[in-house]
Amino acid sequence: MDNPPTVTIFTLMTFDSDILIVGGGLNGPALALALAGAGMTVSLIDAMPRQRLEAPDFDGRSYALALTSTRLLEGIGIWDSLSDNAQPMLDIKVTDGRAGEGPSPFFMHFDHAEIEEGPMGYMVEDRHLRANLLKALYQRENITQHYGETVVRQAPHATGVTITLASGTTLRGKVLVGCDGRRSGTATRAGIKRTGWDYGQTALVCAVEHELPHHGVAHQFFMPPGPLAILPLTGNRSSIVWSETTTNAEEINALPDADYMNVLRPRFGSFLGNIELVGARFTYPLSLSLANELAADRTVLVGDAAHGVHPIAGQGLNAGVRDVAALAEVLIDATRRGEDIGRPSVLARYQEWRRFDNTTLALATDTFNKLFSNDNPLLRSVRDIGMGLVNALPAARRTFIREAAGLTGDLPRLLKGQKL
Repeated sequence: MDNPPTVTIFTLMTFDSDILIVGGGLNGPALALALAGAGMTVSLIDAMPRQRLEAPDFDGRSYALALTSTRLLEGIGIWDSLSDNAQPMLDIKVTDGRAGEGPSPFFMHFDHAEIEEGPMGYMVEDRHLRANLLKALYQRENITQHYGETVVRQAPHATGVTITLASGTTLRGKVLVGCDGRRSGTATRAGIKRTGWDYGQTALVCAVEHELPHHGVAHQFFMPPGPLAILPLTGNRSSIVWSETTTNAEEINALPDADYMNVLRPRFGSFLGNIELVGARFTYPLSLSLANELAADRTVLVGDAAHGVHPIAGQGLNAGVRDVAALAEVLIDATRRGEDIGRPSVLARYQEWRRFDNTTLALATDTFNKLFSNDNPLLRSVRDIGMGLVNALPAARRTFIREAAGLTGDLPRLLKGQKL
């Protein structure tokens, strides 16, 4: 009898979702909503328990959103419900000086009226932004959420990628997206190395209530240990991002609230009257951290997982929003063309789009921090003259305003206010 013919069986990978997103902070949910809005299925994995994410109380954390970032929030359907709790930033004033001595006579003043698009951006409290993102996630049937879970293994394959959660659950998708911060486990498991250094600075973050109205003006006061940002919130409140040397920051943060405020007041000044602490206090060590690659085998990085920069220009979250908008556009367009969205050629489009912008931002913030966070008399003279010249030139001012609003560069459709 002849031997029976050999039969080869090909097993196709079945997918739990098109996209697996690790990290449920802000960028992860925003990306999930952008992709789901175009019909893609998404699994969102967040190490934080759901109950902690839904805490409604004001804790002092807030974000400076560029104008283009609010366009993305509008595109994913949450800006209308968020805008009532957002404070427009109408002007930005940048000064140089020492604590208790007042600002230098040289300064930069950027007025939103010099551009046609409107306010340069908005300040939004974490509790409002997070609550609106969560509400929108719950309303999307094509987004599956896994809270209180961490990824312990990831394995790319020819047609997809499999991740294993600490609970033992396995999930399969076509692309894995790491939105899991500067110490991204997604990047580490993908073999992506990082370049960066510590600044020897720590940001002290809180919110204050003041007697006088801020009129929507954001202030950046450069002092030798580091910059102090005073950013307007709704009502007579402002968000504080205050950089000090790490040694000083540790000593200040260890103080009781009353003593903490006594240290802040000379740096803040009296232009808004008396100030009082509202909400909690936080500290964040400051460093530069750039992923050497934004894409690996069926894996891409977004937000701080791709680039962690100094908060000196308040653009860290906005750079992450640009990543979200660019990646969503690349993946959705590739899907519509019938491409395998996890192929290297597709993920390379995202890397090529975002890598130069991210590197430029990192170098710019690094340079500004080195130029301004010192008390060198020569550098002080150079930067004061430079600020005076910029402030005297309308074209230069307009360029800085458009940059702050996120209106420069090769913008994805969502950041132009267009549909995907």
